[in-house]
Amino acid sequence: MIIKSKNDYCFEPFYETQLESQTELIIDLQWFASAEEEGRTEEPSEHKLRKAREEGRVAKSTEINGALVLLLPVIAIIILAPWIFKSCVEIIKFYFGRCVSAELTDSALVDAFYNYFIKLVLPIGLTAMVAGVVGNIVQTKGFLFSTKPIEPKFSKILPKFGQYFKKTIFSMEGAFNVFKSLFKVVILFVASYIIISSDLETLLSMMNVSLWSGVCYIAKMAAKILLVAAVVFLGVAIPDYFVQKKQFMESMKMTKQEVKQEYKDMEGDPLVKSRLRQQMRNLLYQNLPKAVSEADVVITNPTHYAVAVKYDKNVMQAPIVNAKGEDEIAMRIKSLAKENNVEIVENKLLARELYTKVEIGDIIPEEYLQAMAIILAKVYKLKGKR
Repeated sequence: MIIKSKNDYCFEPFYETQLESQTELIIDLQWFASAEEEGRTEEPSEHKLRKAREEGRVAKSTEINGALVLLLPVIAIIILAPWIFKSCVEIIKFYFGRCVSAELTDSALVDAFYNYFIKLVLPIGLTAMVAGVVGNIVQTKGFLFSTKPIEPKFSKILPKFGQYFKKTIFSMEGAFNVFKSLFKVVILFVASYIIISSDLETLLSMMNVSLWSGVCYIAKMAAKILLVAAVVFLGVAIPDYFVQKKQFMESMKMTKQEVKQEYKDMEGDPLVKSRLRQQMRNLLYQNLPKAVSEADVVITNPTHYAVAVKYDKNVMQAPIVNAKGEDEIAMRIKSLAKENNVEIVENKLLARELYTKVEIGDIIPEEYLQAMAIILAKVYKLKGKR
């Protein structure tokens, strides 16, 4: 048996004579690699986490679901105990009262059994179902439904013994799971021993009390043990959730190449974006002379931003941004303004706000109209316009 990695196949001719009489078992050594060894050193992005959530992959502990499914039904049983006992007595009376009578047919007896059974089981079953749903909603931070995890995948059929043994035995996760199970067993055993030993004398005297008193006492002790077990399981489940969350974040880590590829997929190829920006810059340069020549005033930062504003009371409800730019384009706008005798007004705050919040061709927002009116009034006064 020969174990080889993928890189060994470049020496395939060297092995040909040796492999003829031997059984070859090819195991990918990447099965035994950790996240760091695989190059997954980058923290997962929001996009990857959101995509994993849509596929139903989130940090979740089955211990929390199990603890809640045990705790809430136990509480329901304790609350409904008198009603449950009364229903059980009715069932016994019903069947014992008719065991030697031919009044009912077999189907009627079966129907009566199912009616009593459903009446007893339904409240407890619904409570357990609600507990499971609540446990999932609390962990997933909202309702999450996805069919992705149950879709058939042939890749899951392939054996991955290295990953399996590493995850279940030779890892912190395996050690934690073993410790968690042993801790629950020990705590449950100690709690049960304390509860039973504290009432041992009373238990030994049960032979001298009535049947009803004995049943009630044993039921109370069983309910107490179940409550302690549920609380212990819930106490173990809370740290287990944080461990599962940490392991989930580790499994979602990305390689540097994956980060780059995701950025390209979301933001676009940087080369394509630079070309688009260049084309937009060219179009803006072509339209700048006309736009600036028609403007009433150019508001500057004074070096980084320049915004050309136009206002015609006959066709406009308010002033509009006719052109804008930063750095080189801002210098071009100011140069064109001087060539076309368009007034240039320096207002750092207004220029920056208009550049960042108002697109070309849009009306200036109401919060800037007062400042804009003052500037236009000064410009019109300089030009002798009303």
